[in-house]
Amino acid sequence: MRAVGVSEGAVVGQGQLRGVVALDGPSGTGKSTVAKRLAMALDARYLDTGSMYRAITVAVLRAGVDPADEAEVARVADAAVLVVGTDPRQPGITLDGDDVSAEIRGPEVTLAVSPVSAARHVRELLVAHQRAIIADAVDHVGGIVVEGRDIGTVVSPDAPLKVYLTASADARAQRRTKQDNAAGRESTVDAVLADVQRRDNYDSSRAVSPLRAAEDAVEVDNTDLDLAGTVDALLDLVERRGLRVTG
Repeated sequence: MRAVGVSEGAVVGQGQLRGVVALDGPSGTGKSTVAKRLAMALDARYLDTGSMYRAITVAVLRAGVDPADEAEVARVADAAVLVVGTDPRQPGITLDGDDVSAEIRGPEVTLAVSPVSAARHVRELLVAHQRAIIADAVDHVGGIVVEGRDIGTVVSPDAPLKVYLTASADARAQRRTKQDNAAGRESTVDAVLADVQRRDNYDSSRAVSPLRAAEDAVEVDNTDLDLAGTVDALLDLVERRGLRVTG
């Protein structure tokens, strides 16, 4: 990767969060929406690490490279230029100057992202840049909410609050289907459920940074919680850890 830029957006000054909230969990739990809402509530920055792997996947597909070919995937990743937004109100991401915020959510990328993100070189490359983004946010704003699959275990193992957000596979499939249809992407609950289960199996069994809860993570099951309830549960954890500064 020749360079990775960071777009800070409208988040300036000192926010209410002190430190890092590491939010991990499988697909379909609403991690992205929850993390953004939490970051907005705390005037903090926000980082969607999954969008970075998806952007590299876009680069791989555009290059006509087999996502399972680690050597070629590494070559493409080394040449890619990402600019990652950290404003939770409008994060965005560009690849080689192109806004790929919508493209990274397409079905082709969803099918290919698991093998690309499992490539050791890709993970080493992106983890290093994710850590740099986190350090910059803590230094300049005070805190950041980071979501992904290996934040508490690999990217930020010293985060003062680690949360593993989970829900039943059926609930996650229902939510993802609703989200896809609202965004104009055709999908069915059965198809999404199969994809959710496929990704769960792949991500939890990969050799590099498998999906799992950190030993000291707080598990939050939001099967029966709506968005507001989930955000409230996380805000309560932030308060209990003494990570929120007011006044």
